[in-house]
Amino acid sequence: MPQPTPETHVIAFRTAERLLDARDPRGAVQLLDSVIAAHPENTAARLLRARAYFAAARLGAAEREFQVVIEREPDNAYAHFALARTLQRAGRGGEAVRYFRLAAALDPRPDFLAAARFGQ
Repeated sequence: MPQPTPETHVIAFRTAERLLDARDPRGAVQLLDSVIAAHPENTAARLLRARAYFAAARLGAAEREFQVVIEREPDNAYAHFALARTLQRAGRGGEAVRYFRLAAALDPRPDFLAAARFGQ
């Protein structure tokens, strides 16, 4: 079997994006596992895998991946928001509020602000 190349990893990443859009998160995770194994520093691949885990209701795995992204990119508002959604979905709404508020502080988009519930 031929060795994967950087080009095959790019193809796998793009295919994983399409699979996630097509509501096949498990297929996306399978492709991203090999990309991340070869390039563990690739934050974009980790963020995409976190989204796929969330879509597949693998909340513990999603939480861990979102945390890795936040450690590497503390100013990534989307990662904070998605981690909050993950915690909320896992029944940990109290913990989620902090991340909703961080997301809104980093990027005051209307959906982030609404989720942050400032003043409540």
